[in-house]
Amino acid sequence: MQAVSALVELRDVTKTYGAVRAVVGVSCAFAGGTITVIRGPNGSGKSTLLSIVGTLARPTSGSVSYGELARGRSSIRRTLGWVGHESLCYPDLTGRQNIELAARLHGEDPSEAYARTRERFELGAFVDRPVRTYSRGQRQRVAVARALVHSPRLLLLDEPTTGLDATSSEQLRAIIVEESMCGAVVVLVTHDAAFADFTGGAVVWMERGRRVHAPQ
Repeated sequence: MQAVSALVELRDVTKTYGAVRAVVGVSCAFAGGTITVIRGPNGSGKSTLLSIVGTLARPTSGSVSYGELARGRSSIRRTLGWVGHESLCYPDLTGRQNIELAARLHGEDPSEAYARTRERFELGAFVDRPVRTYSRGQRQRVAVARALVHSPRLLLLDEPTTGLDATSSEQLRAIIVEESMCGAVVVLVTHDAAFADFTGGAVVWMERGRRVHAPQ
């Protein structure tokens, strides 16, 4: 297991959209080898904060430091894995084709990458069908496999358990814990209180765009 050290740090980050303040003065740090869960009501700024960490949105003010993890947007994205409540897979490609495409984009051998992920994520015969024919759990399994095909050091998950049954949620939890134990920075946004507790991660609470103390 890699040594745990703070790799991603937000300092007084604010994000506005016109008159709307989605994130207001948030400071926090996410460490390698740990899981951090971002929780709060709808509209509290959770997904916006995750998008800022993932370089999909730029903060209006404040700063995000990635330390030795990466420098610059392109290098950050090379070490980033993203899993959302939508799979973002190409629906007319098979699961295998989606995984192999992601491997190529990250400079990995597609055949070797597919062989690794098929075994780890228990991808059955469905993986050779178009993604549009999949169940919710099958789509999510391929989405996670694709996101981890390059062994990212920063893993971001936005409501990843949406529509999953208990077995699929447990499989996802096990994978998240494994990635954390390998030293990855893992940040998870979820409304699923049971799943959040199950991961055993630290919690950042958001309300009206601000970081607040956890409710009693």
